[in-house]
Order: sequence, then structure tokens, then C-alpha cells
Amino acid sequence: MGSGFRLRLPATSANLGAAFDTAAVALDFHLEIEAEVAESFSIIATGRNADLCSVTDGNLILTTYCELLEREGIVAPALAVTMHNQIPLGMGCGSSAAGRLAAIALAVHFGGLGWTSAQILAEACVQEGHPDNAAACWLGGLVIAACEGRTVHAARVEPPQDWRALVVIPTTPLATSKARAVLPAEYSRADAVANIQAASLLGLAFAHGRGELLRPAMADRVHQPYRMEICPLLPSLLPLAGSHGILGVALSGAGPSVLLIVSGPDAVVDATSAVLETLGDDADAEILVTSFEHRGVTLNQ
Repeated sequence: MGSGFRLRLPATSANLGAAFDTAAVALDFHLEIEAEVAESFSIIATGRNADLCSVTDGNLILTTYCELLEREGIVAPALAVTMHNQIPLGMGCGSSAAGRLAAIALAVHFGGLGWTSAQILAEACVQEGHPDNAAACWLGGLVIAACEGRTVHAARVEPPQDWRALVVIPTTPLATSKARAVLPAEYSRADAVANIQAASLLGLAFAHGRGELLRPAMADRVHQPYRMEICPLLPSLLPLAGSHGILGVALSGAGPSVLLIVSGPDAVVDATSAVLETLGDDADAEILVTSFEHRGVTLNQ
């Protein structure tokens, strides 16, 4: 990449089981973008889903960029964009949050908006409709976030150095809107209390490196039971939590991918073998071995 405005945004895995629309962790695979003012809009894309990323009509990044500057009363300068994408689209790995944050950062830079980091994050959270993915992507690490109007309250911790992540990615994507459509409008008090307990435990498990707490801390009764049918990897992978060096298992975001948190450098091999055995011969899924990203978004101008 050359000398334009450059961004590097990590993938994210949200919810982490019980912390629905609240917690997410940044992962060490990225969307990298460089842009400069041009006579017309263009995108050259490499990496995952390059064919989709290179389409300018209806492109999430370009649409968000133009709409935001139009809202602010600024004519959007056309951009020549080069991107390398490692985040699978529609798989629950935070591709939309990364794309929206990229678009907002581009609008702030090329539109001369002068926004602060907090304003960029707030805008992304409003557009996403929930703060978890955007906050983890922007800040890195494990982030627990809440919105109060356009104010984002976020706290982050560094995940333990010896924890790693596996993301099991099926072949067919799932729209977040479809994943949300299967959720009930109301929950029992027992289910609500169980999730409050687990989500509270989750933050402390990360902060104190208490891997033995992740299995109960990632147990969910609000969204995962209702998404089992449309996320078929989940039922076979959930029982692995607490064995084979696997500390916790949850849907990655709204699915259909599944996140496994494992401990120790050697546990990755054991956990991968366990997942392959569980999937059997008929499940065509990619197992991505990764780590947690501590830096969040990086900008170079």
C-alpha cells in the first residue's frame, strides 16, 4: 500500500455467550484499507470475499461514508480505495462493525469533520444498533460497553497472554437480521437472572485470568438456545467447553461461526483435533486458529 490514509481494523467476536449486545473481544485478523481522493469511486480488493468487497454499488463502506458526509452537509470526495480483507462477511466476526468504523474514519478524515475518537465510536455504535463489536474493534482487547444516548461507556481489559481463540467458520453466511428475528420478545426472570450472573462473571474471568470460570461465564439462555437451528455447528461444539484445553464455547456474534477460547500454546492443537472429531465427515467448516488483538484500530495519515 502507498501513501494514502490507511486503516487497520481487527475482527471481533461479540456476546461471548451471556453478554448479549454487551461484550466483545478483538481478534488477530483484519480489514486493511488505504484511500485517497480520486476522480471517481473505485475499490481494488484482495483477500476474503474480494469479489463482494470490490463492488462499489451498495458497498457498506462507501455508502456509509457518503451518507454520513451528506448528513453533515458536505459533498463526499470520491475515493480510490485499496483493501485487503481477512474478515469473512456475514459469519459473526464483526465485518459490518469494521466496515462502518472504516467508513466513519474515512468521512472524518476526507470530510474534515474534526471528530474525536469518542465521536467516531459513538457514531458506529448508533449505526450498528449495539456497542459490542464496534467498541472492541476500535479499542482492542476484551471490551464491555453500554450506550446512553450517543454516549458510549466502555471498559476494556487485556485478555490473558496464554489464552487463544479458535473460530469455526461454516460455508454459508447468516444475516444478523435473520439471527435476531428468531429471538423472543420476552424472557423469564430465571433466564434473565442467569444471564446477568454469567455476564458479570465473564468480565472478571478475563480480568483475573480465571480460565476455569469461562465455561459457566459463557453459558447463555437469551440468544443461543433460539439460534441452534440456524447455527448448526453450535450444538455439537458447546459440549466441548471445559475439556481438551477448551475454556469456553459460544456463538461468534449472531453466528453462524462458533468461538472457542483455549488455554496455553499447546492446547490449540488439542482443541483443533477435538473440534475436527466433533464435526465429523459431513461438516465442511474452516477452523481458524487466532489470538486476541490488543491494539484495536490503527490509523496512519
